[in-house]
Amino acid sequence: MKKRGKILVVITSAVLVVTLVTAGMGWYIFGDKIEAANSVKKINESLYYMDFEGDYGFDGFLSQGGAASEEEMANYIITVMSGGFYKPEREDVELNFGCSALSVNNLMGRNYDWFGNGNAMIIHTKPSDGYESYSTTWLDFLGFGTGFAPEDFKSKYMSIAAIYVPLDGMNEKGLCIADLIAGDHEATHQNSEKPDLTTTSAIRLLLDKAANVDEAIELLQKHDMNSSIGMAHHLAISDAMGKSVVVEYVGGEMIVTETDTVTNHYLSEGEKYGVGNEESHNRFEKIESMKNNVNSKESMAECMKSVSYEDETQWSIVYDKNNITLDFYNRRDFSAPLSFAFK
Repeated sequence: MKKRGKILVVITSAVLVVTLVTAGMGWYIFGDKIEAANSVKKINESLYYMDFEGDYGFDGFLSQGGAASEEEMANYIITVMSGGFYKPEREDVELNFGCSALSVNNLMGRNYDWFGNGNAMIIHTKPSDGYESYSTTWLDFLGFGTGFAPEDFKSKYMSIAAIYVPLDGMNEKGLCIADLIAGDHEATHQNSEKPDLTTTSAIRLLLDKAANVDEAIELLQKHDMNSSIGMAHHLAISDAMGKSVVVEYVGGEMIVTETDTVTNHYLSEGEKYGVGNEESHNRFEKIESMKNNVNSKESMAECMKSVSYEDETQWSIVYDKNNITLDFYNRRDFSAPLSFAFK
C-alpha cells in the first residue's frame, strides 16, 4: 500500500500577503481571496473548511500553459495570491500514502490513507467559469510545514493554495474523482506541445470543467500529465450516469480502463497489469467481495471501513451522485459523518 516520494512544495510559509493587503492594494485585487480566507473555519482538531466563490485564477493557469511541476505551479499560485508582488521559496516534504475507491449504484466511496498527524481541509468552490465542487486535501502538502494549521488570517490566506492541490472531490454534475498511488515508482512526464498539468491540478481541472467521465477523459487527453511527488498515480473517475474508470499512465501513454474498484496496483491490460504489493491486492479483493451488497450510503461507508487502517486512514468519503451530497468521515469516526450538499 505504501509508496514514498518527495513533493516540491507549493508555497513556503514566508508568504507576506497580509502586508500586501493591509498596504492598500485594494478589494479589487484581493476581495474574493479575503472572503475565502475569512471563511476558513476549524471543524475539529484535524479538519478545516473553506469556501471560495469567484475567480481563483485557474483559467489563467490553463491559458498560460498550466505547469509541468509543483515548482511551476507554485510560482503561478503565489503570483495570483500576492497580486504579483511575491515569489515563493520551496522545501521538501516526505510523502507515504495509499488509498481505496469504489463506485457502484451511483455512489462512490474513497479512503485516503496516509501515515501522519497533520490536518485535512474540505474546500467548497464556486468558480466564476466552472462547476461548483467539494474537494479535500492534506494541508502538509502545501509546504507550509508539517502540521500546518490555518488559525490566523495570514495562514488562512495562505491556505487558499489548497484549491490547486485537491486529492479527491465531486462537482455539481456528480463527477467524482480520486487520486491514488499506483503500483510502482514510474513518474509520468509527457512532453508534447500540449498544455501541462500536474496530478493535483488535473483533478482541479476535471472538477471545474468536466460534467461526466467522457468529458474528463477528453480533457486529460488534451494535456500533458506530469506526476506530482515524482510517483506513479492513477485516477479513479466516475459520474452520475454510472460510468466508472481508472486512468493510468504507462510508458508515458494514457490508458483508460473501466472498473468499479481501484486500490494501489495497476489495472490496465499489458505489461504492468497487477503490479503492486500484496496489501493492495488484498484490499481490492475485499472491496470486490462486498460491492454487490453496497446499495446505500451506509453500506458504502461500511465497505470503506472494512479496508481502512487504524492511525492511517485520514478520511473516508461517500459521494451520492444522485442527490449530489457527500458524507465525510474524519479519521475512521464512522459514527459521525459530516454531511455536505450543493447549494
